[in-house]
Amino acid sequence: MSELTKNVQPLEDFNWEEFENGTVANVSKEELDKAYDETLNKVSEHQVVDGKVISVDKKEVVVNIGYKSDGIIPASEFRYNPDLKAGDVVEVYVENAEDKKGQLVLSHKKARLSKSWERVNAALDNQEVIQGYIKCRTKGGMIVDVFGIEAFLPGSQIDVHPIRDYDQFVNKTMEFKVVKINQEFRNVVVSHKALIEAELEAQKKEIIGKLEKGQILEGTVKNITSYGVFVDLGGVDGLIHITDLSWGRVDDPHKVVELDQKINVVILDFDDEKKRIALGLKQLTPHPWDALDQELKVGDHVKGKVVVIADYGAFVEIQPGVEGLIHVSEMSWSQHLRSAQEFLKVGDEVEAVVLTLDRDERKMSLGIKQLKEDPWEAIEVKYPVGSKHTAKVRNFTNFGVFVELEEGVDGLIHISDLSWTKKVKHPSEFTQVGAEIDVIVLDIDKENRRLSLGHKQLEDNPWDVFEEKYTVGSIHQGKITELLEKGAVVALEDNVEGFATPKHLVKEDGTQAAAGEELPFKVIEFNKDSKRIILSHSRTFEDAQREEKKAAAAAAKKPRAAKKEEAPKIENVAASTTLGDIDVLAELKAKMEKGE
Repeated sequence: MSELTKNVQPLEDFNWEEFENGTVANVSKEELDKAYDETLNKVSEHQVVDGKVISVDKKEVVVNIGYKSDGIIPASEFRYNPDLKAGDVVEVYVENAEDKKGQLVLSHKKARLSKSWERVNAALDNQEVIQGYIKCRTKGGMIVDVFGIEAFLPGSQIDVHPIRDYDQFVNKTMEFKVVKINQEFRNVVVSHKALIEAELEAQKKEIIGKLEKGQILEGTVKNITSYGVFVDLGGVDGLIHITDLSWGRVDDPHKVVELDQKINVVILDFDDEKKRIALGLKQLTPHPWDALDQELKVGDHVKGKVVVIADYGAFVEIQPGVEGLIHVSEMSWSQHLRSAQEFLKVGDEVEAVVLTLDRDERKMSLGIKQLKEDPWEAIEVKYPVGSKHTAKVRNFTNFGVFVELEEGVDGLIHISDLSWTKKVKHPSEFTQVGAEIDVIVLDIDKENRRLSLGHKQLEDNPWDVFEEKYTVGSIHQGKITELLEKGAVVALEDNVEGFATPKHLVKEDGTQAAAGEELPFKVIEFNKDSKRIILSHSRTFEDAQREEKKAAAAAAKKPRAAKKEEAPKIENVAASTTLGDIDVLAELKAKMEKGE
């Protein structure tokens, strides 16, 4: 016999017969069942009742509603309430008092739904704070379970700060306020931000009331934009403009601060209502100009990095927060109008010479052309008069061609010095921008930094030869290259041109010569100094015709002269008296009349 049963004794007065027959003290079993049922709650199906949570586990929740059996509800119906525990009172919907297994079937979800619309409307009317379970993400926000209803939580209403990671809120239970209900479509909008705004507004008023210029506060980086950084000062936002982030140039605020970073800032300014607060970060550190080497002076060489490029120049940072300007005119000895982008680009590491330095104004001008010798200092040595060089065509004018012999050394070829023979109307007929051209130095203007150059002088003057070849009266073959109002340009040999007026372009058949025709031309004028040759096609046949007429006339005069020689001699003396004799007689007659 075990220790547990050795001292157990049967009851002496226990009535085993009544026990076996189901009666106790003359009370039937039916009466006992009836009495037992009367001690339990009456349960009607499809009604909502309160129940007490008996136990909670991951799969199910056991709820007692005072019925002879407990109901079991899936734990998923209580996801919105993670704090649920034994002893809590919850609403349940009786679906079935007793299923085939004799089990009481309850639903918490249906119980919530049956009264949810009334509750959500009451929450809106009373500005009540309610709990909701965030089920999942959706476009623009989250879906929240509120009293069993799926409500919408806009992303902007989750918090006072911009939310970057929505997923962190999924499966969380939070407090909300109902802010909008569409009765027709039964849409509900809730907000968590509305709960904390009132509290933040109070904090904001307290902070704003204590703001002073120059005050240093701790804040949290709330948002980063291309133009600056928004900082939360504990319910009120301020802006650090990009220029106030660092003494140096900042092209991207993300390189200076990070989101949610805690930083100290100084209050620079705010409006009368203190709604716009300007903050500074760089002002918390000494100005870099104050730490600039005191020995630095004009003429010193410095190194730095190009941080900004404009047409007029480049800003070079020689140390964080200390910049100097290289004006475009200090980038090259050339006097051509150019932009700084032709010489430098952002990010270039450069060496420069300090040209001016103003520590009070915190300004510095730099130059890079000074690193090279001014080519005009010894221009007579490198480019003496008469020397030959190859230059690059920069641009044209109506009167000549501007060329560059090297960076900073420019020259002009006058249009009359381009060719000995060709009449150039515009330099573009002779060369083109960017082309190379051989030149000879004719004159040096050191004061104005300009050379007078020639191109035709590279060859001997062919007009010395032309003077002997194109003599007046000589005939040459020529081609009409251009017809003008006053005449035609005629191309001759040796790449020389002549000119013929309209009356000298008439052909033997009476028609006018046309452009492109090749005809014989007679030189009727040659001027070496003005390099002018006047031609005539008409004279080539007119002069020949004139000579023929002269010859014919001369031939006709010879027979008449011969006839005069054959005329008879006059025998009469008086008839043959000469003109001299007549004069003598006249003189004698006059003397006789005077009585001499």
